Amino acid sequence: MKSQSNFPPGWGGKRVQRILQVYEEQTEEEAIAEDEAMWEADGQTVMTIPNKLVPLVRALIAKHQKI
Repeated sequence: MKSQSNFPPGWGGKRVQRILQVYEEQTEEEAIAEDEAMWEADGQTVMTIPNKLVPLVRALIAKHQKI
């Protein structure tokens, strides 16, 4: 049986493969720099939430993005 993948609008297998290639070829130093830059991004907040709340938070973000 063939597995069916569902991608968000604008995404496809080729795009996913390109992104995977970038991260597979990334050095440890580049990965660390990317992670550190995330913590300094303006207009963004990073927080931990209980796993069971993740679907609710994702739905809230999706609703907000449609506004």
